[in-house]
Amino acid sequence: MARVRVGKIAAKVVIILALIVAVAPILWIIFSSFKSRIDIISSPPRFIFTPVMDNYARVFQMDTIVQGLKNSLIVVPCTVALGFLLGVPVAYTFARFSFKRKKDLRFFILSLRFMPPIAVVIPFFTIWLRLGLLDTRIGLIVTYMTISVSSMIWLVIECFKRIPIEYEEAAQLEGLDHLQVLLKISLKIALPSILGMTIFVFILVWNEFFLAFVLTSHNAVTMPVASAAFAVVGMEVPWGQICASITLLLLPPLVLSYFFMKYLPNIFNLK
Repeated sequence: MARVRVGKIAAKVVIILALIVAVAPILWIIFSSFKSRIDIISSPPRFIFTPVMDNYARVFQMDTIVQGLKNSLIVVPCTVALGFLLGVPVAYTFARFSFKRKKDLRFFILSLRFMPPIAVVIPFFTIWLRLGLLDTRIGLIVTYMTISVSSMIWLVIECFKRIPIEYEEAAQLEGLDHLQVLLKISLKIALPSILGMTIFVFILVWNEFFLAFVLTSHNAVTMPVASAAFAVVGMEVPWGQICASITLLLLPPLVLSYFFMKYLPNIFNLK
């Protein structure tokens, strides 16, 4: 019994230390976004300080940041929604039906996630330049769909596979076709898991930097690219503004995760 207790205590200590290591930098950035420059660069660090909103005021005075936040709040939800609408039916097809070259096609979809962005950014750049869609939201949404659709398909396949096939067979005996089974039975059962996968895909697309950096310049610039656009003048680094922009970058995924996990299960009567 003593060994078991020591093991549990050790496990809890390890978990707490891991959480501290993971969360401490994020909290430091958030707190620094409310500090004045003197408090930020003070040594030793000041844990007790008077919060100020100057950093956020300066950030929102920057057209690039405002434009980037606006574009990200439009491009990313549209990309994830299209990834959901296209990816979920395809994932269900992979999970429940057999067809030729199924394994090869599934591996090809997975390979899209393995493919480095540099391998696709040049073709996309050339195509959007010729079509007049370079530095546009539409071009960026279509480009990001290579991430959202492939990720949704690969992740959601396992969500449908966990559903006992007997449920669907019973629904078909009641006269439902495959589409009705998907919408009324399988999707409702798998929805909590699919929502978790959707959050993951949202975070992937929201944090994507390289594709947006190459394919946009001003009109469709996203928040990650805009946050990296702070200029260092002389020896002065605008740490407060940098921390404020990073905090703004963190908020949408956190808010979305909280909303999905707390409210959507109640809305869909999943509890």
